[in-house]
Amino acid sequence: MNRYCFCLQVKPDRLEEYVERHRHVWPEMLAALRETGWHNYSLFLRDDGLLIGYVEAEDLEAAQKAMAATEVNARWQAEMTEFFTRQEDGTEDGRPPDESFLLLPEIFHLPED
Repeated sequence: MNRYCFCLQVKPDRLEEYVERHRHVWPEMLAALRETGWHNYSLFLRDDGLLIGYVEAEDLEAAQKAMAATEVNARWQAEMTEFFTRQEDGTEDGRPPDESFLLLPEIFHLPED
């Protein structure tokens, strides 16, 4: 299983609502994530809005494509888009947040014994 880490920027004035939305993720969204190959998925949020995500998948691109094909993901992404700032270069590319995050390279991993 491959490990992936990514970052996005949540608008600072929307942090509380963003956190609240993730306390009540729709059951059908959770099921779709599992069914499309997302494992050990976690989000971490700094108080300035820096969002760090971690997910394990056999193939992240395939998992993203499978999620993009679901109706529930289209609804979720439409609601989540408003929480994020523009891309780092200031442009808005129209992609949903789950397709526009910046992947971070892994530079160290402590393997299990």
